[in-house]
Amino acid sequence: MRLAGRIWKEGRLWLAEVPMLDAMTQGRTRPETFRMVADLVATMADKQGFEVHVYPGSQGEFEIGTPDAAALVAVMLRRQRDKHGLSLSEVARRLGARSKTSYARYEQGRSVPTVEKLFELLAAVAPTEDFVLQESPHRPHRAA
Repeated sequence: MRLAGRIWKEGRLWLAEVPMLDAMTQGRTRPETFRMVADLVATMADKQGFEVHVYPGSQGEFEIGTPDAAALVAVMLRRQRDKHGLSLSEVARRLGARSKTSYARYEQGRSVPTVEKLFELLAAVAPTEDFVLQESPHRPHRAA
């Protein structure tokens, strides 16, 4: 699984953001900024052995990815839920679940949703946003 980001230079600094994670960081060089993105996402995941790969693109675009899709989905859902000010119970209610546990297993990284389920979960935590999933040809840039 990969998430899209964008990078641009502003003054002396390079800025990078990953909108699906509601996250932004900066660095003095483009490679340093990619390392900062990888470190930021790994810190958000707070999971032993979690690694993030950065896939530079063209025209200021990049993607982040990881072999641990469950952890990345967990970070994304938690960040989107927090961004929209929702509790676990509110999200579970929006999903029509009797218990917040059914949703929480995704946010805790214990389950990886199907693409259809991921759209359903995102619609519950961020109902006013549109999400686009696409296949990407980018190769990884190892954040050393």
